[in-house]
Amino acid sequence: LQGIIQAYKSGITLQGNTTSLGRWDFSGSFFFSISAITTIGYGNLSPSTVAGRIFCILFALFGIPLNLVLLNEIGQLMLLGVQHCAHHLEEVFNWQKKASLLIKTCALVTGLLLFLLLPPLLFSDKEGWSYEEGFYYSFITLSTIGFGDYVIGMNPDRTYPGWYKNVISLWILFGMAWLALVIKFYINFLE
Repeated sequence: LQGIIQAYKSGITLQGNTTSLGRWDFSGSFFFSISAITTIGYGNLSPSTVAGRIFCILFALFGIPLNLVLLNEIGQLMLLGVQHCAHHLEEVFNWQKKASLLIKTCALVTGLLLFLLLPPLLFSDKEGWSYEEGFYYSFITLSTIGFGDYVIGMNPDRTYPGWYKNVISLWILFGMAWLALVIKFYINFLE
């Protein structure tokens, strides 16, 4: 048994083995779907049958464009919220440039906290990673690099709550939208 567990931890799969160690329950499947349509592709999960691979291709062909539309809409809603707050401050305090800069700074700091600085604390608790490893995972995931050296919910020695992968999947969607806005502002600044 120890040999099988060690092989599993190393990424070796046994053909015909029906034990999935929770990878294909609802949360695991939802997480796989999110990693596929966001193009993160950690490389630790993949379909192993021809039918599964064909379904994955079709799912990605429709899911990736729909996800881009969704991320754009989420980003636009975030941007509208920031602009609304800035406009409100301009009216209340009669600030012009100060309100816009203040709100953009607050939005940047809030996003940094919610998407890059606080999640590593959760990963430290649930995964046993150091804060630096959790921060690295956060950035690599939200930037869609997705090396696969760190993936949540895959340690067979740990028990994960049912909500964990679902919350992380939503964090990925909103975090990617936020990071896309930050990158967009950065590109505009550079131009």
